[in-house]
Amino acid sequence: MNKYLVLYRAPIPAEDQMANATPEQRQAGMDAWMAWAAKAGSALVDFGAPLGPSSTLGGKPQSDFVGGYSIIQADSLPHAEKVLEGHPHLDQPGFSIDVLEQLPMPGM
Repeated sequence: MNKYLVLYRAPIPAEDQMANATPEQRQAGMDAWMAWAAKAGSALVDFGAPLGPSSTLGGKPQSDFVGGYSIIQADSLPHAEKVLEGHPHLDQPGFSIDVLEQLPMPGM
């Protein structure tokens, strides 16, 4: 099994998303994420967390925000994408998910 870093991108920071949501919207969002986590099952290695402000060193900043991360395991990138099918993050316009395979470190 390979591990994959899942980055949740959005046009607005996670802090703003949470601050501008009603308690009912926040609960509905968490319910949707927990339903996805249950569906992902043992493929979900680390549920992850929302991420706060960031900075970019040595390059051009992205035009969107990385609002959170998860770590999943799968046999292949297509299998990892299948685990993420129906993810509630993708229900919002302009939101996307990056899936990056964690490669072994040479000599480690």
